[in-house]
Amino acid sequence: MTPAEFLSEDLADVAKGLRIRDEPFAFATIVRTAGATAAKPGAKALLGADGTILHGWLGGGCTRGAVKKAALEAFATGQPQLVSVAPEELLAEKGIAAGDEVDGTRFARNGCPSKGSVDIFIEPCLPMPQLVVLGGSPVAEALAALAVQFHWAVLRDLPNHDEAPAHQQRVIVIATQGQGDIDALQRSLALPALHVAFVGSRRKFETLATKLIEGGTDAGLVRGVKAPAGLDLGAVTPEEIALSILADLVQVRRAHVGAAHA
Repeated sequence: MTPAEFLSEDLADVAKGLRIRDEPFAFATIVRTAGATAAKPGAKALLGADGTILHGWLGGGCTRGAVKKAALEAFATGQPQLVSVAPEELLAEKGIAAGDEVDGTRFARNGCPSKGSVDIFIEPCLPMPQLVVLGGSPVAEALAALAVQFHWAVLRDLPNHDEAPAHQQRVIVIATQGQGDIDALQRSLALPALHVAFVGSRRKFETLATKLIEGGTDAGLVRGVKAPAGLDLGAVTPEEIALSILADLVQVRRAHVGAAHA
């Protein structure tokens, strides 16, 4: 086994551990170099949530600042980043300043004496979005089964901790359908979530909303609940209703990523 294969196996092991713990990370790969550089194309590193190198090697310290900044951008937007670290005089020749983005490449200044250029591709690996499905109704069961196929981390009860893991989206769907509706709404609205939806008619939710607000729950949070849950697809069966809810959640998920990228 070659040293490169050992390194790849080590990287995979570290990445697997981070994935199990629902921690964001990124792979950084040098795709091009020019001039004198310590690392060559193919060199890889695994970056942590703060953008620092956890494992692997990308050369000396000349690229670390730019890699960290690009990694944080990748985590914030969910989009891969390509950063080119080049000496200031070379950037000036091209009419480019450090921080500029041209055709999808972000440029940064290399202040090291070597004066080499390094292009690095950074691919973020974010935790799967968390979908909390409350209730034992047929709709809840159908939604929990369907969502797994679309790469949602499904929980069947609210987590004990208030905060979702870093960079993990959380949405909550309340499908209690008459079995503890008020309690489920109160507990859900006490946690941070990107989206909270209630399975039931608009009239039923308005009745519950009034009770929640009169009981001291923040009116803004209550009015932010999507009720009825899902898109208006004319759904009738539990499976169709679950599909309409999941379609709505996909919209919410992608809109959130798009807003972060804007």
